Amino acid sequence: MTTMKERPVAVVTGATGGIGRAAVRELATRGYDVGLIARGAAGLDAAAAEVSERGGRACAVPTDVADAQAVEDAAARIEAELGPIDVWVNNAMTTVFSAIADLEPDEIRRATEVTYLGAVYGAMAALRRMRARDRGTLVFVGSALAFRGIPLQAAYCASKFAIRGFYDSLRTELLHEHSKVRTTIVHMPAVNTTQFGWCRAKVTKFPQPVPPIYQPELCAAAIADAIDAVPRQKILGSWNWLVVQMAKVMPGVGDHFMARSGVGGQLTDIDIDPDRPDDLFDPVDADDDHGAHGIFGDRSQGVATPEFLRGLPRQVRLFASSACARAAEAYRHRPTFGIGSSSRRVTQGRSSRS
Repeated sequence: MTTMKERPVAVVTGATGGIGRAAVRELATRGYDVGLIARGAAGLDAAAAEVSERGGRACAVPTDVADAQAVEDAAARIEAELGPIDVWVNNAMTTVFSAIADLEPDEIRRATEVTYLGAVYGAMAALRRMRARDRGTLVFVGSALAFRGIPLQAAYCASKFAIRGFYDSLRTELLHEHSKVRTTIVHMPAVNTTQFGWCRAKVTKFPQPVPPIYQPELCAAAIADAIDAVPRQKILGSWNWLVVQMAKVMPGVGDHFMARSGVGGQLTDIDIDPDRPDDLFDPVDADDDHGAHGIFGDRSQGVATPEFLRGLPRQVRLFASSACARAAEAYRHRPTFGIGSSSRRVTQGRSSRS
């Protein structure tokens, strides 16, 4: 049985909802004291109470991760109250469900600052401490959307792509230094989190994760396991793995597949209140705690979900039609190597100039 003094210290950003909230619970259960970084006061209080219920100490610091100095100050306060940070989990995110044509510059900037720069600032604050001690583990929460862009989520996808690039650079630098600081990235599948009720949505229907959907506790366990095993990267979920492989091997087919399925796959039949509050600039859990889960719990058994299994034949048909569309597109844009009308126009042009 560990004593309070022996408990390691973990920091989780985006700690009040979704994967972050589930990770707080999981890490506290596994014997960590936890530093909590998020904006909503009610969510922070509730998450801190859950750490205490599991025998740990919590240090909740209201912080906007888009503010580099605020993140640095939060890290300093957590170390002052709990002790040296052993693990830092970069999880905070926000997004705007919107077609690019409908996005405002401040919306895409803010989503990028929170999701991408928030991870960068978290990594920098953690590394200032970990590199000096030559120990510690830095975890990035990635996504299949770090490999495959989809419609309605350009800001989020771009941020996750950027995180993956930043992580690769950081890992190579740590290897170059022969540092004992470890880093890993866990790429998440679609998850039943609070973000779908929180994030700004410039659409007419309530947004949803693209099936198959998983519960945040599965992701939290994967994060905790990655802290121990430290894989270069972990892609969670078999369908998620297939999406990543398709993005690598057949990106053009993926373009057509997402064009056919990506918009409808992210929207429910529920009308959305155009005036609902969102968390893009202000927290929605300042007064009320929302926990870890969204509204899709009955559809969150992953690939075993009956609704997802019933939809597989349609997915196969969409994939086949997407492959055909990509083949036709490639044929239209194939190089002619000087054969045909284009070559004749070039020859005629040269003759007229000579």
